[in-house]
Amino acid sequence: MASKRTIIHIFVVALILTQLVSGCRLSTRPLEENGEDFLKPEETEVPDVPEELETEEREEPTLRVYIAEKGTVETLPLEEYIMGVVAAEMEPDWPVESLAAQAIIARTFTLQKIDEQGGVPDKNAHASTDIEEFQAYAPEKISANVRQAVEETRGKVIVKDGEFIRAWFHAYAGTKTAEADEGLAFEEGNPDYIKIVDSPGTAIIPPEERDWQASFSLDEVREAVTAKTGQDPGPVNNVEITEKGPSGRAVTIKVNDVKITGAEFRLALGSKEMRSTLIEDLELEDGSLVMSGTGYGHGVGMCQWGARALAEQGREPEDIVDYFYRDVEIVKLWG
Repeated sequence: MASKRTIIHIFVVALILTQLVSGCRLSTRPLEENGEDFLKPEETEVPDVPEELETEEREEPTLRVYIAEKGTVETLPLEEYIMGVVAAEMEPDWPVESLAAQAIIARTFTLQKIDEQGGVPDKNAHASTDIEEFQAYAPEKISANVRQAVEETRGKVIVKDGEFIRAWFHAYAGTKTAEADEGLAFEEGNPDYIKIVDSPGTAIIPPEERDWQASFSLDEVREAVTAKTGQDPGPVNNVEITEKGPSGRAVTIKVNDVKITGAEFRLALGSKEMRSTLIEDLELEDGSLVMSGTGYGHGVGMCQWGARALAEQGREPEDIVDYFYRDVEIVKLWG
């Protein structure tokens, strides 16, 4: 009887060990330093680093960066470049978690643009410090928080269906974020990962940064519309919003009989003066167009003030990204 119990015991132990081994079979997928899978979830496709960067698999690329202020091209490790971008695009003393979300976005933005356009080919560079061409860059503003944020998210990018997303972001959404065709007049329509959400930043942004007012002479308005559309509206006697988008932004503006998108109108007049297309009031007064509104930027993607608010609530960088982009995954391309 004892012999039978021994045999049964050995059989049960062997069966348990078999199940444990099969359940803990070594993954062929690469792991992060802390042992976590690079991919999240298992079926996520990981895009290749753009071939223009000529790097070995799982190695940090090196970038040729056009320094607009000097008119020269410098070679930088990608993560070093990202530090300078994050320090320029977001206040470097903000919470690490918000800076880390910005780092993931900046890294994604960089690789997506290189993948799609080759970077800045007319400058023989992968990236540029000219904000009109690429992203802002201020290495002199790199702080301890920025360094920590970039190091903690090293190699992490946002993907959807195995491709880098267009990682748009802006300063303040003005209560709600926008769809791409609404806030940017993006001709390819709205990507399915761009969504409209309330911005938590509304609760913490100072009033002087939340709201704006701008005044333009009617001659300025006429010249701006003519330059942007190629149509001269003539002496301006009427300006009206004829279409608004789901977030309340001006999608189409009519100047006399000439129609222009809200996004183009803002760029034509000056995006620092006309801070957003969330226009609350628009009047012709004493030979000027006077507008007031809320928000700063196009409103698409991550709201930076919203990211700060979420960070102050204790949210992780990945949670912040998930809040502003729909059904995306964060993957790690190098360690």
